[in-house]
Amino acid sequence: MIARRLKVARAASGMSLRALEEKIGRVVTAQAIGKYERGEAMPGSKALIALARALDVSEDYLLADDEVTLEGVEFRKKAIASRKAEAQVKAKLLRDLERYLVVEELLRLPSVNWDQPREAPYPVAVDVLEADRAARNLRSAWGLGTDPIPNLVELLEERGIKVLMIDVDDIDGLTARVSRRGCPAAPVVVVNPSHTGERQRFTIAHELGHLVLDVSPKLDEERAAYRFAGAFLMPAKVLWSEIGKHRSSVSIGELVDLKVLFGASVQAVTHRCRDLGIMGPTLYSNLFKEFNERGWRRPPYEEPEPLPAEKSTRFERLCFRALAEDVISESRAAELLGTSVRELDRRMELPETSSGQMA
Repeated sequence: MIARRLKVARAASGMSLRALEEKIGRVVTAQAIGKYERGEAMPGSKALIALARALDVSEDYLLADDEVTLEGVEFRKKAIASRKAEAQVKAKLLRDLERYLVVEELLRLPSVNWDQPREAPYPVAVDVLEADRAARNLRSAWGLGTDPIPNLVELLEERGIKVLMIDVDDIDGLTARVSRRGCPAAPVVVVNPSHTGERQRFTIAHELGHLVLDVSPKLDEERAAYRFAGAFLMPAKVLWSEIGKHRSSVSIGELVDLKVLFGASVQAVTHRCRDLGIMGPTLYSNLFKEFNERGWRRPPYEEPEPLPAEKSTRFERLCFRALAEDVISESRAAELLGTSVRELDRRMELPETSSGQMA
Protein backbone atom coordinates (compact mmCIF):
# COMPACT_ATOMS: atom_id res chain seq x y z
CA MET A 1 0.00 0.00 0.00
CA ILE A 2 1.67 3.17 -1.21
CA ALA A 3 0.15 5.38 1.50
CA ARG A 4 1.85 3.60 4.39
CA ARG A 5 5.11 2.90 2.59
CA LEU A 6 5.44 6.47 1.34
CA LYS A 7 4.85 7.80 4.85
CA VAL A 8 7.38 5.36 6.35
CA ALA A 9 10.03 6.22 3.73
CA ARG A 10 9.55 9.96 4.27
CA ALA A 11 9.69 9.60 8.06
CA ALA A 12 12.87 7.52 7.77
CA SER A 13 14.45 10.27 5.67
CA GLY A 14 13.54 12.91 8.26
CA MET A 15 11.99 15.13 5.57
CA SER A 16 8.84 17.19 6.02
CA LEU A 17 6.20 17.26 3.30
CA ARG A 18 7.50 20.66 2.24
CA ALA A 19 11.12 19.44 2.15
CA LEU A 20 10.12 16.46 0.02
CA GLU A 21 8.28 18.77 -2.38
CA GLU A 22 11.51 20.74 -2.81
CA LYS A 23 13.59 17.56 -3.16
CA ILE A 24 11.50 16.31 -6.09
CA GLY A 25 11.71 19.67 -7.85
CA ARG A 26 8.04 20.43 -7.15
CA VAL A 27 6.85 17.74 -9.53
CA VAL A 28 3.85 17.67 -7.17
CA THR A 29 2.99 19.80 -4.16
CA ALA A 30 3.32 19.02 -0.46
CA GLN A 31 -0.47 18.90 -0.29
CA ALA A 32 -0.55 16.23 -3.02
CA ILE A 33 2.08 14.15 -1.20
CA GLY A 34 -0.03 14.40 1.95
CA LYS A 35 -3.00 13.02 0.01
CA TYR A 36 -0.88 10.09 -1.22
CA GLU A 37 0.13 9.32 2.37
CA ARG A 38 -3.49 9.39 3.53
CA GLY A 39 -4.60 7.14 0.69
CA GLU A 40 -6.78 9.85 -0.84
CA ALA A 41 -4.95 9.86 -4.19
CA MET A 42 -2.38 7.89 -6.19
CA PRO A 43 0.73 9.48 -7.75
CA GLY A 44 1.22 9.34 -11.49
CA SER A 45 4.26 7.60 -12.94
CA LYS A 46 6.34 10.80 -13.07
CA ALA A 47 5.59 11.67 -9.44
CA LEU A 48 6.17 8.06 -8.35
CA ILE A 49 9.63 7.96 -9.94
CA ALA A 50 10.55 11.34 -8.46
CA LEU A 51 9.39 10.33 -4.96
CA ALA A 52 11.24 7.01 -5.12
CA ARG A 53 14.50 8.69 -6.14
CA ALA A 54 14.18 11.40 -3.50
CA LEU A 55 13.54 8.84 -0.76
CA ASP A 56 16.23 6.42 -2.01
CA VAL A 57 13.81 3.52 -2.54
CA SER A 58 12.45 1.81 -5.64
CA GLU A 59 9.06 2.30 -7.19
CA ASP A 60 8.41 -1.39 -6.50
CA TYR A 61 9.03 -0.79 -2.80
CA LEU A 62 6.43 2.00 -2.70
CA LEU A 63 3.87 -0.08 -4.60
CA ALA A 64 4.35 -3.37 -2.70
CA ASP A 65 1.44 -4.47 -0.53
CA ASP A 66 3.22 -6.59 2.11
CA GLU A 67 2.13 -5.39 5.52
CA VAL A 68 4.82 -5.35 8.20
CA THR A 69 3.96 -3.88 11.58
CA LEU A 70 5.86 -3.23 14.80
CA GLU A 71 4.63 -4.18 18.24
CA GLY A 72 5.86 -3.36 21.71
CA VAL A 73 8.64 -0.95 20.72
CA GLU A 74 10.74 -0.16 23.79
CA PHE A 75 13.47 2.48 23.55
CA ARG A 76 16.55 2.39 25.76
CA LYS A 77 17.52 6.03 25.81
CA LYS A 78 18.74 8.98 27.84
CA ALA A 79 16.27 11.36 26.26
CA ILE A 80 14.84 11.58 22.79
CA ALA A 81 14.49 14.97 21.17
CA SER A 82 10.90 14.68 19.98
CA ARG A 83 8.12 12.45 18.81
CA LYS A 84 9.35 13.19 15.30
CA ALA A 85 12.76 11.70 16.13
CA GLU A 86 11.09 8.66 17.66
CA ALA A 87 8.92 8.24 14.57
CA GLN A 88 12.03 8.46 12.40
CA VAL A 89 13.65 5.61 14.32
CA LYS A 90 10.54 3.44 13.95
CA ALA A 91 10.35 4.25 10.24
CA LYS A 92 13.99 3.29 9.67
CA LEU A 93 13.39 0.08 11.59
CA LEU A 94 10.35 -0.80 9.47
CA ARG A 95 12.20 0.00 6.24
CA ASP A 96 15.21 -2.15 7.15
CA LEU A 97 13.04 -5.01 8.37
CA GLU A 98 11.04 -5.03 5.16
CA ARG A 99 14.24 -5.26 3.12
CA TYR A 100 15.40 -8.14 5.31
CA LEU A 101 12.12 -10.02 4.92
CA VAL A 102 12.07 -9.42 1.15
CA VAL A 103 15.44 -11.16 0.71
CA GLU A 104 14.38 -14.13 2.84
CA GLU A 105 11.23 -14.46 0.74
CA LEU A 106 13.10 -14.19 -2.58
CA LEU A 107 15.40 -17.00 -1.48
CA ARG A 108 12.37 -18.98 -0.28
CA LEU A 109 13.85 -19.04 3.18
CA PRO A 110 11.44 -18.95 6.09
CA SER A 111 12.46 -16.39 8.68
CA VAL A 112 14.51 -18.17 11.32
CA ASN A 113 12.06 -19.03 14.06
CA TRP A 114 12.59 -17.36 17.40
CA ASP A 115 14.32 -20.03 19.47
CA GLN A 116 12.64 -19.09 22.73
CA PRO A 117 13.54 -21.59 25.45
CA ARG A 118 10.63 -23.56 26.83
CA GLU A 119 11.06 -22.00 30.29
CA ALA A 120 11.21 -18.43 29.02
CA PRO A 121 10.25 -15.79 29.88
CA TYR A 122 12.19 -16.39 33.06
CA PRO A 123 10.48 -14.97 36.16
CA VAL A 124 12.25 -12.35 38.26
CA ALA A 125 9.68 -12.09 41.03
CA VAL A 126 11.46 -11.56 44.35
CA ASP A 127 14.90 -10.08 43.68
CA VAL A 128 16.91 -8.98 40.65
CA LEU A 129 19.45 -11.66 41.68
CA GLU A 130 17.09 -14.06 39.89
CA ALA A 131 18.35 -12.56 36.65
CA ASP A 132 21.63 -14.46 37.24
CA ARG A 133 19.75 -17.73 37.21
CA ALA A 134 17.89 -16.68 34.08
CA ALA A 135 21.21 -16.00 32.32
CA ARG A 136 22.53 -19.41 33.35
CA ASN A 137 19.35 -21.12 32.18
CA LEU A 138 19.40 -19.36 28.81
CA ARG A 139 23.05 -20.31 28.24
CA SER A 140 22.16 -23.90 29.08
CA ALA A 141 19.08 -23.93 26.81
CA TRP A 142 21.17 -22.60 23.93
CA GLY A 143 24.07 -24.97 24.63
CA LEU A 144 26.58 -22.18 25.25
CA GLY A 145 28.25 -23.61 28.34
CA THR A 146 30.30 -20.99 30.17
CA ASP A 147 32.63 -19.97 27.35
CA PRO A 148 32.89 -16.27 26.43
CA ILE A 149 30.67 -15.35 23.46
CA PRO A 150 32.76 -14.03 20.55
CA ASN A 151 29.93 -12.54 18.45
CA LEU A 152 26.62 -11.67 20.08
CA VAL A 153 24.96 -10.50 16.85
CA GLU A 154 25.60 -13.81 15.09
CA LEU A 155 24.37 -15.70 18.16
CA LEU A 156 21.07 -13.82 18.32
CA GLU A 157 20.43 -14.05 14.58
CA GLU A 158 21.08 -17.80 14.65
CA ARG A 159 18.36 -17.97 17.32
CA GLY A 160 15.81 -16.05 15.27
CA ILE A 161 16.31 -12.57 16.76
CA LYS A 162 16.94 -10.03 14.02
CA VAL A 163 19.63 -7.47 14.90
CA LEU A 164 19.69 -4.13 13.08
CA MET A 165 22.15 -1.25 13.31
CA ILE A 166 20.46 2.17 13.27
CA ASP A 167 22.45 5.29 14.13
CA VAL A 168 20.32 7.66 16.21
CA ASP A 169 21.52 10.14 18.81
CA ASP A 170 20.83 9.37 22.48
CA ILE A 171 19.51 5.86 21.84
CA ASP A 172 21.57 2.89 22.98
CA GLY A 173 19.17 0.26 21.73
CA LEU A 174 15.59 -0.92 21.55
CA THR A 175 13.53 -4.08 21.33
CA ALA A 176 10.39 -4.69 19.31
CA ARG A 177 8.42 -7.45 17.66
CA VAL A 178 7.72 -7.50 13.95
CA SER A 179 4.53 -8.99 12.58
CA ARG A 180 3.76 -9.97 9.02
CA ARG A 181 0.61 -11.48 7.57
CA GLY A 182 0.58 -15.22 8.10
CA CYS A 183 3.75 -15.24 10.21
CA PRO A 184 4.25 -15.29 13.97
CA ALA A 185 5.70 -12.15 15.57
CA ALA A 186 9.50 -12.21 15.69
CA PRO A 187 11.75 -10.26 18.07
CA VAL A 188 14.05 -7.50 16.85
CA VAL A 189 16.95 -5.79 18.62
CA VAL A 190 18.32 -2.46 17.42
CA VAL A 191 21.81 -1.27 18.36
CA ASN A 192 23.57 2.02 17.71
CA PRO A 193 26.44 1.36 15.25
CA SER A 194 28.33 4.49 16.33
CA HIS A 195 28.93 3.16 19.84
CA THR A 196 32.06 1.34 20.93
CA GLY A 197 32.19 -2.44 20.69
CA GLU A 198 32.07 -2.64 24.49
CA ARG A 199 28.86 -0.62 24.71
CA GLN A 200 27.27 -2.48 21.80
CA ARG A 201 27.89 -5.90 23.35
CA PHE A 202 26.46 -4.87 26.69
CA THR A 203 23.47 -3.21 24.98
CA ILE A 204 22.74 -6.40 23.01
CA ALA A 205 22.92 -8.54 26.15
CA HIS A 206 20.78 -5.98 27.98
CA GLU A 207 18.11 -6.01 25.25
CA LEU A 208 18.17 -9.80 25.27
CA GLY A 209 17.40 -9.58 28.97
CA HIS A 210 14.30 -7.52 28.22
CA LEU A 211 13.18 -10.20 25.74
CA VAL A 212 13.60 -13.21 28.03
CA LEU A 213 12.82 -11.85 31.52
CA ASP A 214 9.43 -11.53 33.15
CA VAL A 215 10.14 -8.94 35.84
CA SER A 216 7.64 -8.29 38.60
CA PRO A 217 6.17 -4.74 38.59
CA LYS A 218 7.51 -4.45 42.16
CA LEU A 219 11.09 -4.66 40.87
CA ASP A 220 13.20 -2.43 38.63
CA GLU A 221 13.11 -3.98 35.15
CA GLU A 222 16.12 -1.98 33.94
CA ARG A 223 18.22 -3.11 36.89
CA ALA A 224 17.20 -6.73 36.27
CA ALA A 225 18.17 -6.43 32.59
CA TYR A 226 21.57 -4.95 33.55
CA ARG A 227 22.11 -7.79 36.00
CA PHE A 228 21.15 -10.31 33.31
CA ALA A 229 23.55 -8.73 30.80
CA GLY A 230 26.48 -8.96 33.20
CA ALA A 231 25.68 -12.56 34.07
CA PHE A 232 25.17 -13.58 30.44
CA LEU A 233 28.48 -12.07 29.31
CA MET A 234 30.47 -13.02 32.42
CA PRO A 235 29.34 -16.30 34.05
CA ALA A 236 30.14 -16.32 37.76
CA LYS A 237 32.08 -19.60 37.75
CA VAL A 238 34.47 -18.40 35.05
CA LEU A 239 34.95 -15.00 36.65
CA TRP A 240 35.66 -16.60 40.05
CA SER A 241 38.19 -18.95 38.48
CA GLU A 242 39.98 -16.01 36.85
CA ILE A 243 40.03 -13.50 39.71
CA GLY A 244 38.95 -15.33 42.88
CA LYS A 245 35.90 -14.88 45.10
CA HIS A 246 37.20 -12.13 47.38
CA ARG A 247 39.69 -9.41 46.57
CA SER A 248 40.88 -6.45 48.65
CA SER A 249 42.68 -4.95 45.64
CA VAL A 250 42.55 -5.40 41.86
CA SER A 251 44.91 -3.88 39.32
CA ILE A 252 43.78 -2.09 36.20
CA GLY A 253 45.84 -4.57 34.20
CA GLU A 254 43.81 -7.49 35.60
CA LEU A 255 40.56 -5.76 34.73
CA VAL A 256 41.75 -5.10 31.16
CA ASP A 257 42.68 -8.77 30.77
CA LEU A 258 39.19 -9.74 31.92
CA LYS A 259 37.72 -7.23 29.50
CA VAL A 260 39.49 -8.93 26.60
CA LEU A 261 38.45 -12.38 27.83
CA PHE A 262 34.74 -11.65 28.23
CA GLY A 263 34.23 -8.92 25.66
CA ALA A 264 32.91 -6.45 28.20
CA SER A 265 34.14 -3.02 29.25
CA VAL A 266 36.42 -2.57 32.25
CA GLN A 267 33.53 -0.80 33.96
CA ALA A 268 31.12 -3.68 33.25
CA VAL A 269 33.67 -6.16 34.61
CA THR A 270 33.99 -4.06 37.75
CA HIS A 271 30.20 -3.89 38.16
CA ARG A 272 30.01 -7.66 37.82
CA CYS A 273 32.71 -8.13 40.44
CA ARG A 274 30.73 -5.95 42.83
CA ASP A 275 27.49 -7.83 42.07
CA LEU A 276 29.18 -11.14 42.91
CA GLY A 277 30.77 -9.80 46.11
CA ILE A 278 34.29 -10.20 44.74
CA MET A 279 35.05 -6.61 45.72
CA GLY A 280 33.55 -4.43 48.41
CA PRO A 281 32.06 -0.94 48.09
CA THR A 282 35.30 0.86 48.96
CA LEU A 283 37.40 -0.86 46.28
CA TYR A 284 34.55 -0.46 43.80
CA SER A 285 34.26 3.26 44.51
CA ASN A 286 38.03 3.81 44.30
CA LEU A 287 38.20 2.04 40.96
CA PHE A 288 35.45 4.15 39.48
CA LYS A 289 37.18 7.30 40.68
CA GLU A 290 40.23 6.17 38.75
CA PHE A 291 38.14 5.34 35.67
CA ASN A 292 36.73 8.86 35.86
CA GLU A 293 40.20 10.40 36.14
CA ARG A 294 41.33 8.41 33.09
CA GLY A 295 38.34 9.70 31.11
CA TRP A 296 36.81 6.27 30.56
CA ARG A 297 33.40 7.33 31.86
CA ARG A 298 32.96 10.19 29.41
CA PRO A 299 32.37 10.16 25.65
CA PRO A 300 33.87 8.66 23.58
CA TYR A 301 34.35 6.13 26.46
CA GLU A 302 37.79 5.07 25.27
CA GLU A 303 39.36 2.29 27.33
CA PRO A 304 42.53 0.25 26.71
CA GLU A 305 42.19 -2.72 24.35
CA PRO A 306 39.11 -1.42 22.49
CA LEU A 307 36.78 -4.13 21.25
CA PRO A 308 35.76 -4.31 17.58
CA ALA A 309 32.25 -3.19 16.78
CA GLU A 310 29.59 -5.86 16.57
CA LYS A 311 28.39 -6.39 13.02
CA SER A 312 25.23 -7.90 11.63
CA THR A 313 26.23 -9.78 8.47
CA ARG A 314 23.38 -12.24 7.80
CA PHE A 315 21.30 -9.79 5.74
CA GLU A 316 24.31 -8.85 3.62
CA ARG A 317 25.21 -12.52 3.09
CA LEU A 318 21.64 -13.25 1.97
CA CYS A 319 21.76 -10.36 -0.52
CA PHE A 320 25.04 -11.64 -1.99
CA ARG A 321 23.57 -15.15 -2.18
CA ALA A 322 20.45 -13.88 -3.95
CA LEU A 323 22.67 -12.02 -6.41
CA ALA A 324 24.90 -15.07 -7.03
CA GLU A 325 21.82 -17.25 -7.65
CA ASP A 326 20.39 -14.69 -10.11
CA VAL A 327 17.37 -14.15 -7.90
CA ILE A 328 17.95 -10.39 -7.92
CA SER A 329 19.86 -7.97 -10.13
CA GLU A 330 22.88 -5.91 -9.10
CA SER A 331 20.75 -2.78 -8.93
CA ARG A 332 18.19 -4.55 -6.71
CA ALA A 333 20.93 -5.87 -4.41
CA ALA A 334 22.43 -2.39 -4.16
CA GLU A 335 19.03 -0.93 -3.30
CA LEU A 336 18.40 -3.53 -0.59
CA LEU A 337 21.83 -2.89 0.92
CA GLY A 338 21.39 0.86 0.71
CA THR A 339 24.46 1.38 -1.45
CA SER A 340 25.50 2.03 -5.06
CA VAL A 341 26.19 -0.63 -7.67
CA ARG A 342 29.81 0.56 -7.80
CA GLU A 343 30.22 0.19 -4.03
CA LEU A 344 28.49 -3.20 -4.17
CA ASP A 345 31.00 -4.43 -6.75
CA ARG A 346 33.86 -3.22 -4.56
CA ARG A 347 32.47 -4.97 -1.48
CA MET A 348 32.05 -8.23 -3.39
CA GLU A 349 35.64 -8.11 -4.63
CA LEU A 350 37.26 -7.02 -1.35
CA PRO A 351 36.03 -8.90 1.74
CA GLU A 352 36.02 -7.00 4.98
CA THR A 353 38.50 -7.75 7.74
CA SER A 354 37.42 -8.48 11.31
CA SER A 355 37.99 -4.83 12.21
CA GLY A 356 35.36 -3.77 9.71
CA GLN A 357 37.93 -2.18 7.36
CA MET A 358 38.41 -3.30 3.80
CA ALA A 359 41.35 -5.63 3.27
